[in-house]
Amino acid sequence: MNDQTPLKKPIDKKALLAKYLAERDKRLREDGNAQYLNLEGNLAHYAADPHTPFIERDPVTDHVTFAFVGGGFAGLVTGARLAEAGISDFRIIEKGGDFGGTWYWNRYPGAQCDTASMIYIPLLEETGHMPTEKYAHGPEILEQCQRIGRQYHLYDKALFHTQIREIAWDGEQSLWVITTDRDDRFTAKYVGIGTGPLHVAKLPGIPGLTSFKGKSFHTSRWDYDYTGGDARGALMTGLADKRVAIIGTGATSVQAVPHLARACKELYVVQRTPSSVDVRNNVPIDPDWFASIATPGWQRRWLENFTANQTPGNMIEEDWVQDGWTDLSRRIKARVATLPPDKRSLADILSVWEDSDFEKMEEIRDRVDAIVEDKETAAKLKAWYRQLCKRPCFHDAYLQAFNTPGTHLIDTDGQGVERIDETGFVVAGKHYEVDCIIYASGFHVGTNLQSLLGFDVIGRDGVKLTDSWAQGMRSKHGIHVHDYPNMFVVTPTQGANLISNVPHNLTEAARAIAAVVRHAEEIGAKEVEVTQEAQDAWVDLLLTGPGASLRNAPDCTPGYYNNEGKDPGPAAALAVGYPLGAFAYFRYLDDWTRSGKFEGLTFT
Repeated sequence: MNDQTPLKKPIDKKALLAKYLAERDKRLREDGNAQYLNLEGNLAHYAADPHTPFIERDPVTDHVTFAFVGGGFAGLVTGARLAEAGISDFRIIEKGGDFGGTWYWNRYPGAQCDTASMIYIPLLEETGHMPTEKYAHGPEILEQCQRIGRQYHLYDKALFHTQIREIAWDGEQSLWVITTDRDDRFTAKYVGIGTGPLHVAKLPGIPGLTSFKGKSFHTSRWDYDYTGGDARGALMTGLADKRVAIIGTGATSVQAVPHLARACKELYVVQRTPSSVDVRNNVPIDPDWFASIATPGWQRRWLENFTANQTPGNMIEEDWVQDGWTDLSRRIKARVATLPPDKRSLADILSVWEDSDFEKMEEIRDRVDAIVEDKETAAKLKAWYRQLCKRPCFHDAYLQAFNTPGTHLIDTDGQGVERIDETGFVVAGKHYEVDCIIYASGFHVGTNLQSLLGFDVIGRDGVKLTDSWAQGMRSKHGIHVHDYPNMFVVTPTQGANLISNVPHNLTEAARAIAAVVRHAEEIGAKEVEVTQEAQDAWVDLLLTGPGASLRNAPDCTPGYYNNEGKDPGPAAALAVGYPLGAFAYFRYLDDWTRSGKFEGLTFT
């Protein structure tokens, strides 16, 4: 990709911003996140596990050195790094029936990573796995999760189909007491929490949702018994005579719609807000090429190359990944480089960022016109917001699907579905009769801690984590929390905060956690905890940074990135990362870890 793409036509910035504001205003709702429904009560069947049978077992009442909540990437890479550090007495508690996290649940047709496999899939070098394509599909990613579990013996003590009720600190014994919904009550010297945001599914609060008499399910619980086909993309023959509606046009729908379009008798794609869909250019990975680059340390070098290309101030010559993320970043940095030295303030850089974003989004909108044959449909598929207001999408078949006979875009002009009844759904007063409704309505992201975890953590002197973080997260590195000894949180927030490639955050956090635990065990410490002073200093440092990015601009369309356009309160000010950027943070954390001093922590 070129660092800069010539403009096809001049951009009227004033008119464009006015269009962004008008489109945002259509979609603002008073109820914000309250518009979504939890999968409980008479909706609980939407959360049932369709993949693995539930197996009864006796309650567990033992002790482990380290217990980790969450069997996705965070738990797997932490378990792997701890195993390398000599900690084999490790337990993962996971509500699903196997490892994988979001890749365990999301087996809808077409599921892929939207960041390149080489940097997205963890521990490739350690397991010796070569991704088959630039953007691996879900089954391959799930298999890598299982491969990690086997290689590092993480299955040995894992508890699947198990949810935490409470984690409480026993100060007299310097242990955590963990209770679960299966009457387990065991202890652990250390605990880790890495549940991530993409596991608590939600439904839109559409009137009459429960009245529908046909088939319905959430995309994270895909029912192949009904649709036919499989997660590897086999044709869904069960839909050949079916009229199907998929509600939602985010990243999941962008990947699933092409498969539905070729399978259904009639497909209705119900859209409230269009996604920006740029080129993906997925290709197989050549084994000979891979062998030439897979020398010791290759994956960490690739991670660093991608992050350096993403981080302001690191204008490196090579872009190994060459994707939509690095394209936008390199455009911005190339334009910043043309600014005079006295014109490189934060405001100047943000102005350049804005110009580059406008250009990129114009290209994405032009791409819709070039692909979608029906001009009315094309106009409705254009995204009128900044690229980072919502999760950017990349796909080579989504827009093309609307050229398929029987595939219909039902655009709600930002208002959503009016109601659902026994036989279908209503948009703008028109009723559409369908046999099946698929909810591509996503997950609870950016909502409160209790709803994401589903349990509370009670630290020193009975202090609840939900109370400690009532006004926002407070930590050091996004990992260590005062009053919660021997506890580690694995999250991008208050660390690198690299959203374009979340696994990089997790792998570096896991490396640091393993080093801290290994040191504590070597010196015979019973407790390790960040001091109040060190935590406060870290939070103060974070607040010196630029804060919210353009994705939180006032003209951004509502979505989970910006709390559905509602004031997120004071907590949002702390949902930030290292002020010098992700690349600098990873370098800092590596130095902090390698020093062996673990500045800010106390070992007792």
